[in-house]
Amino acid sequence: MKKLGLLSKLIIAIILGIIIGNIAPQGFIKIFVTFNNIFGSFLGFAIPLIIIGFIAPGIGDLGKGAGKLLALTAGLAYLSTILSGTLAYVTSLTVLPRMLNLNNLVVDPNNPNESLLQPFFQINIPPIMGVMTALTIAFILGLGIAATQGDIIKKFMDEFQAIIRKVISNIIIPLLPLHILGIFANMTYAGEVATIISVFAKVFVMIVLLHIAVIIIQYLIAGTMTASNPFRLIRTMIPAYFTAIGTQSSAATIPVTLRQAKLNGVDDGIAEFVIPLCATIHLSGSTITLTSCAMAVMMLNGMATPFSSLLPFILMLGVTMVAAPGVPGGAIMAALGLLETMLNFSPTLTSLMITLYLAQDSFGTACNVTGDGAIAIIMNKISGKKLKSKENPIE
Repeated sequence: MKKLGLLSKLIIAIILGIIIGNIAPQGFIKIFVTFNNIFGSFLGFAIPLIIIGFIAPGIGDLGKGAGKLLALTAGLAYLSTILSGTLAYVTSLTVLPRMLNLNNLVVDPNNPNESLLQPFFQINIPPIMGVMTALTIAFILGLGIAATQGDIIKKFMDEFQAIIRKVISNIIIPLLPLHILGIFANMTYAGEVATIISVFAKVFVMIVLLHIAVIIIQYLIAGTMTASNPFRLIRTMIPAYFTAIGTQSSAATIPVTLRQAKLNGVDDGIAEFVIPLCATIHLSGSTITLTSCAMAVMMLNGMATPFSSLLPFILMLGVTMVAAPGVPGGAIMAALGLLETMLNFSPTLTSLMITLYLAQDSFGTACNVTGDGAIAIIMNKISGKKLKSKENPIE
């Protein structure tokens, strides 16, 4: 089981959950429901710590580097992320009502008409602070580290980040398949699983198509600026795309992304600066996924989806996912607080979002790293350098 990837484990968990929900007695299913309650409570406790542990050091690291080039790269990456999220919103608003049976998903435990089982007992683990308090602290610490370049607080935050990274990689991520199994067992028992599977299939296809569209747009811009064939540039980045699908981590894919960016003719110095930076701050694919999944869940649950609510969510995603953990599911973990505070997601809806996001996390990461190559090409042009003529193998 350890050799299986996270996506494979999730698929197995979903299948087992459906089987258990159909054939197991109520008491057996409530064991998983009880685990989900405890796990969800722990996850809520961990969210503020995740925010501080990753956002503060991430912002602090942005204070190092090449001044103007740093600001331009960060601004371009943020703009790409926000525009991608906005495109996802517009597309979801147009397409999803035609694809989905709206108001047909009743999973909010506050709804008296729902039939989800309740746990045998509940354990509440209240967070030590609210999400907005954690965000404020993270911004203050991050900006302070960047401004003062103090070693003591920087080392402390780096070690704190390492602790939180261990919590995510050794506790939260390994237990997620069991959590998902419990969710699907409960939803199958309540008769909601057919709707969920429909959401998976339809939304997944739309998201992948959006990823492809954004990659093409990014390289059309990069190709136009450098008088290069955008599809040749994309072809060179294919190894990075498929590596990211396997690793589900932008950070783990940096060596391949860097190599392919250089093969596209980007100056070595520019590539070595831009690619590692964008691996933590450029999240166009992840933002597309989170926005689209959130829209689907909200529509199916009869919640309003005005742009006035989703735009601030998209804008904050571009900040809170900075330096998201270099482990599968890092982006959704960093975004959980925003889902709860800005979109009013209940714990059950948040769990559903985790499922939807992780089911295609690798494709979002692949979109992120492929887009990093486009930003490197654009920054190469802005820096006054020309693309070097190199062979572009895709092995």
